[in-house]
Amino acid sequence: MVDYRSKLITVDQALDLVRDGDNITVGLGANEPPAFLSSLHRIADRVSDVTITDCLPTVMGEYLSEENIRSSFSIDCWFSTPPLRKLAGTGRVSFIPNHLHLAGTKRNAHKRSRMLISLASMPEADGRTRFAAGNTYEEMIGRDADLRIVEISPNAPHCYGQNYLDWDSIDYVIESDGWPGTIPVVAPNDRDLVIGRYIADLVDDGDCIQVGIGGIPNAVCGYLMEKKDLGIHTEMMTTGIMDLMKAGVVTGARKQVDVGKAVFAFALGSAEMYEFIDRNPDCWTGRGEEVNNPWLIARNDNQVSINTSIEIDLTGQCCSESIGTQQISGTGGQSDTATGAQRSRNGRSIIALYSTVEKTDRVTGEKQVISKIVPTLRPGAAVSLSRNDVDWVVTEYGAVSLRGTTIAERVERLISIAHPDFREQLHAEAVRCGYVSVAPSVARAAVVGR
Repeated sequence: MVDYRSKLITVDQALDLVRDGDNITVGLGANEPPAFLSSLHRIADRVSDVTITDCLPTVMGEYLSEENIRSSFSIDCWFSTPPLRKLAGTGRVSFIPNHLHLAGTKRNAHKRSRMLISLASMPEADGRTRFAAGNTYEEMIGRDADLRIVEISPNAPHCYGQNYLDWDSIDYVIESDGWPGTIPVVAPNDRDLVIGRYIADLVDDGDCIQVGIGGIPNAVCGYLMEKKDLGIHTEMMTTGIMDLMKAGVVTGARKQVDVGKAVFAFALGSAEMYEFIDRNPDCWTGRGEEVNNPWLIARNDNQVSINTSIEIDLTGQCCSESIGTQQISGTGGQSDTATGAQRSRNGRSIIALYSTVEKTDRVTGEKQVISKIVPTLRPGAAVSLSRNDVDWVVTEYGAVSLRGTTIAERVERLISIAHPDFREQLHAEAVRCGYVSVAPSVARAAVVGR
């Protein structure tokens, strides 16, 4: 067993290393160092202009209070979450537009991190420790960082794959009993189940799957229990994927690359899922710049990407991360996985969304139902997936393929899966925009294009 005690420091000693103006990058999601971040607020009175660069934060430490953010810390994030959105008015939280497979590469080119700090598994006998729940950008950022610190915990999962660090590359070690951050499993509602059924019908036995989290993805995973020999090549290992693996639905036997392995860049989910991936030879963590590289995704035939969106316009532009100018999440790997799947032999990319959403007026408090299929995106909306890259679109009113279609054909197909109450209005707007000049057929679509 490696003797790491020569590099061992306390949390307080790690905090003493933080200087004014530092850029500290922490691990993604479940790789956030809980002991370090839970104590970071204790130095708020002695430091200034310290930037924390993160993605999908799960440790809600006091450093994220508005007072501490305004006085000492700022946040640069690859993916916004509710606690970060609450701090938007401070001017001290800013989003980094990115495709996830290039997050580390582009960040290093722009702003080098002085510190990388990540949760890691307990040391191995051969001189390695492993990032606890993935290696999306951690290793890449660490290559250029002045200091590389790991917070090791017996409660961190020990995943196999390209997520290891040689002890020679680690500067300091913090011991803790911290747990990786979890997220709740969202139970599918009635609309999720209808959409999930449409999506599952587009998946064949032996396909290789990428799927995320939320009500719709969880509904999809439930219906995929009917399939056989699915493979996994996904940005994110989820509790839903774990359930499919436990049920024997996922075997990876028909994959062309990494046969038999469920490949992911990071894991984020339930405590049960972290226990499942711990020392599981069927689970394999890859570097984010490889797992999410569209050209490498395409090496497996029949790759199917399943993502969700906030709104889509009648030409196919998908906004999946903002409400107008308000950043609420991030591009993440949506473009990576969608374009990678379409490069795959017989691959498919699926974007799912509800046909409507209930909106509350900020001034009057009145509630209004609006269509999520729109003539044009809201002013300032981020285009997460170009209309050039959209493939299948699914709502609770059906599934349509936009691959190779004209604008006029897209108008017809997208209106066919809009809520019936908005179809006439959408057609009128399509005429006004010059997309079409005659009424499209707006009968319920079910599945169009396969």
